[in-house]
Amino acid sequence: MKELIFNWVKSFYSIDKSAPIEELLKNSDYEGHKFLWMLALLVGMAVLSILIWYLTRQVLLAVIKKIALRSKTKLDDLLVEKDFFSAIAHILPLLFMDYFFSIVFFSFPKVLEYSIRLNDFLIVLVILVGIRRFLNAVRVVLEDKPYFSDKPIGAYIQTVKLIVSIIFVIILLSVTTDKSPIFFLTSLGAMTAILLLVFKDTILGFVGSIQISANDMLRIGDWITMEKFEADGDVIEINLTTVKIQNFDKTITTIPTYNFISDSFKNWRGMSNSGGRRIKRSLNVKIETIKFADDALIERLSKVKLLTGFIQEQKEAVEEYNKEHGLMDEYQINARRPTNVGLFRRYIEYYLQNNTDLNQEMTLMVRQLQPDTKGLPIELYCFSKTKIWADYEVVMADIFDHLFAVVNRFELQLHQEVTGSDLRSLIPAANK
Repeated sequence: MKELIFNWVKSFYSIDKSAPIEELLKNSDYEGHKFLWMLALLVGMAVLSILIWYLTRQVLLAVIKKIALRSKTKLDDLLVEKDFFSAIAHILPLLFMDYFFSIVFFSFPKVLEYSIRLNDFLIVLVILVGIRRFLNAVRVVLEDKPYFSDKPIGAYIQTVKLIVSIIFVIILLSVTTDKSPIFFLTSLGAMTAILLLVFKDTILGFVGSIQISANDMLRIGDWITMEKFEADGDVIEINLTTVKIQNFDKTITTIPTYNFISDSFKNWRGMSNSGGRRIKRSLNVKIETIKFADDALIERLSKVKLLTGFIQEQKEAVEEYNKEHGLMDEYQINARRPTNVGLFRRYIEYYLQNNTDLNQEMTLMVRQLQPDTKGLPIELYCFSKTKIWADYEVVMADIFDHLFAVVNRFELQLHQEVTGSDLRSLIPAANK
């Protein structure tokens, strides 16, 4: 095409078609018309470029869209949705312009040089945009795969985008300034300190996302608690620089990725993957109400189905021990005797063992903790079968509702802080 156009221009000045292009440039008549020729050829190039761009978008993209809709794969549909082909459609007219510039500006070498640089810059930029849109489509495809559903795909894709962008920025600078990419790589080394300062958060996020992935510390869908940021909810997105958490009140907390390396947080994934959710709560028994169980109390409690067998076995064992050691006298305070708090502790244990809402294959125990000013803590340590928060709370509440109701049957009282009504009740007594 270049030769045909040059020969056509030569024909206006009676120059032999076989003559080199330099003969045209030496022609005095052409010298006075070269600016007009440049404008005419520029208009022709612009019209053809717009026509190519229009045909590419209207025809080629329509064909590609129809093919994508008929195919079974999801990637091509996403490429259409993410406008990948729309970006690539700009390359064909730009390549045409890159070729045609050598014809339009052949009489103006400096303009030709800068126009080609600008056009090459646009071509590289379009390729970069296309690659980034392609990566966006790949991200959606991978996130829909069951294997990658809990992986930080967003962080991986953003890392690849960052690397690709840095490479293409160097190429863009090289194309614009007509210098080797090695020159900019060398300059990049000299600017390391400035780059570290400018991209500090990005670099820390990149390091954090790699460590999170390598150590499997965090996955999408994990329930985490991070008190420093008042975050308590499910991870919905892991990016290169941030992690998004949807709290249980439906608010969104955004936390820098690196903070999951530098600060502590609680991941409830272990509980979710286990056979149950832990119940660990105490009842504070008033120490002054703890006593040896008398015959009347033992008689009443022996009628409780859960304690009947235990009380009978304990009664026989206690009598045998005391008889063997000569402790049958009621004044022998070191004799073995059942206590009301001991019976209550055993009752709780048997009650939990017969509770169908608890996982009996996991740890289940009832223990005493260190007494303090609030009394003697009797701690329940067990696991519910359900891990659903609302159902878990119901199971735990049902257990403690029952224990609060039956504790007085053991002639025990639970500790409760003094309230205003308690103090007011003492006033009439003090006035007597």
